[in-house]
Amino acid sequence: MWEILHRAGVDPAPRRAGPSWRQFLTAQARGIVCCDFFTVETVLLRRLYVLIFMEVADRRVHLAGVTAHPTGEWVTQQARNLLLALDERVATLRYLIRDRDAKFLPAFDAVFTAVNIRIIRTPPQAPRANAVCERMVGTLRRELLDRILIVNQAHLRRLLSEYLIHYNGHRPHRTLGQRPPDYRVSVPPAVAGPVRRRRILGGLVNEYHRAA
Repeated sequence: MWEILHRAGVDPAPRRAGPSWRQFLTAQARGIVCCDFFTVETVLLRRLYVLIFMEVADRRVHLAGVTAHPTGEWVTQQARNLLLALDERVATLRYLIRDRDAKFLPAFDAVFTAVNIRIIRTPPQAPRANAVCERMVGTLRRELLDRILIVNQAHLRRLLSEYLIHYNGHRPHRTLGQRPPDYRVSVPPAVAGPVRRRRILGGLVNEYHRAA
């Protein structure tokens, strides 16, 4: 085979192994959803756990839940809730990336495998393998959680929900050509007129748009 290729002027393939992790994510992004936990401390020094899911292709983020007691059963229920929220988009997903946290029970994986979504577990102590979700957690901390005192679970849920409406519907993303994840349905066509500011989260975040 080598002699035939050589006579035809076909060079050897540059690599014999499979695609790199970056190449895999780029090629399969449209069908990937990832998830991750992070913790938030309240002013009363109570630790709360937040679970988020993120669609890699368009960076749309879903707040799965906030709890002080993240049991495996609770996490599994959040997976069911996500699939209900995604509705018809579930059919476009092929992979779920998650870490090896013990809270992800076999029942959690079964929720996704039942709709033909393959589970990909990241290697131990390798946060870069779930870099998209890890970066989102960093964004939440820099733009919201590090700038405001959290009182309790209900307060945290309300703040995250309000911020994610802004994140999915208005915040520009370089990966998406400076458009938000939901730009097709959330951003009105450009019109001439004065620029108006809308305060989000008490002025912590601002949105700008042209008045009609």
